[in-house]
Amino acid sequence: MPTSATARTVDRRRALQSLAALSLGLPWAARAQAAWPTRPVKILISFPPGGSSDFVGRTLAPFLAEQLGQPFVVDNKPGAGGMIAAEALKKEAPDGYTFMISNNAPFSIAPTQFKNVNYDAVKDFTHITYLGSTYGGCVASPKLGARNLADLIAKARANPGKLTFGSSGTGSIGHIFGETFKRMAKVDMLHVPYKGAAPLRQGMLGGEVDAMFESVTGNLAFLKAGTMVALGSASPDRLEPVPDLPTFREQGLDMISENWHGLTAPPGLPPAIANRVHQVLLALLQRKDVLEKLAVYGVFYKPMTGPGFQSYVAAQLDYWRPQIIAAGVAGQ
Repeated sequence: MPTSATARTVDRRRALQSLAALSLGLPWAARAQAAWPTRPVKILISFPPGGSSDFVGRTLAPFLAEQLGQPFVVDNKPGAGGMIAAEALKKEAPDGYTFMISNNAPFSIAPTQFKNVNYDAVKDFTHITYLGSTYGGCVASPKLGARNLADLIAKARANPGKLTFGSSGTGSIGHIFGETFKRMAKVDMLHVPYKGAAPLRQGMLGGEVDAMFESVTGNLAFLKAGTMVALGSASPDRLEPVPDLPTFREQGLDMISENWHGLTAPPGLPPAIANRVHQVLLALLQRKDVLEKLAVYGVFYKPMTGPGFQSYVAAQLDYWRPQIIAAGVAGQ
């Protein structure tokens, strides 16, 4: 008979052989999920460097790499209102090596604004985790002499069709929100489109337009310098960086302008990978250092479950659709 030590050795060898056989018998996809990630992971950004989506991606990438043990590499794919990146994501393999910082341009705005959108914003993707939102507002030139929305409305009514508001382009969120403001405030203002946020900002600083419906927190430096004046925040509550600035709602206009950001994957991403990255992100978004970095750009986070985020994406599509149609930029 074998000694007890020999018997234990034989039992251990048999156990290891059984585990190896079991592993080899598993489908390739299951083994890959268990090991994920084993190589660098790509994060698509639907706009050029410098915007809020790019900021969110580059802020979170090193934290994800730290937690998951592989580099997370940002890849900017701008163009067509974010649709180029979204269409590229849809075609990627659902293996956990390509994600996208999703936002409302390709997922809330484009499906209504454009006729030839080659994806369903909800069904054709795996929307994993909500990452935070920036909020629009109204910022004016000091030359206008307005200090709040009531002042802007009074001046617009006294000069119908003469006051101007700029946006980063026809069909942009700033344009759509500005048109919504005109309807709700019952004023007539002239829209002046620019080719991007940077030219718009320069136009504001140069006095080319009277106001713009863009991010308040994204222009804090100019507000502090007195070269721009904030008239209202289109957020649910007052924003921490500008606690004295009343919201649109506080000033009698029930308006919210939210530019959300999330992590989205191609359709069919295995639930094990989706759940793993979701749990890592949930933990990161509870850390003070991560939240403080996001807040630098005015990105504010609120807790949201994975299924809650999927429902949120669908709800945002419904929220913006009537505004896009009313702005006259649907079906281009």
